Amino acid sequence: MPLPLEGPLLDDAAGRLIRPYTVSGGRTRPTAALDLLTLVMATGAAPGDRAGPEHTHALALCRGPLSVAELSAHLRLPVAVTKVVVSDLVEAGAVTVRAPSHYDNPTDRSLLEAVLDGLRRRL
Repeated sequence: MPLPLEGPLLDDAAGRLIRPYTVSGGRTRPTAALDLLTLVMATGAAPGDRAGPEHTHALALCRGPLSVAELSAHLRLPVAVTKVVVSDLVEAGAVTVRAPSHYDNPTDRSLLEAVLDGLRRRL
């Protein structure tokens, strides 16, 4: 279920009313090894009691493989917070993570352009 674009969670003047550190429970480091290109996919398992609205939204988005960078953009959260959310979901068994199959050269220009093009198409 996507987060509402207006209402109690957002304010025109203040922006997002739930601050990122609240979403991550004050944690700044993920427990799983993740980078921007790590692919995340839902397993179908329930996320457990620790799951908040962002966890639920992330699960809905990850029905197909989605990179951490794309997930961060869709959730409108900083990447560091998104990594903590994904780590929570990994620990709960609700998602699996893996490096993309073409991860041999993560600084390959064509790969970075493909990620950028994908982000532009989705947003």
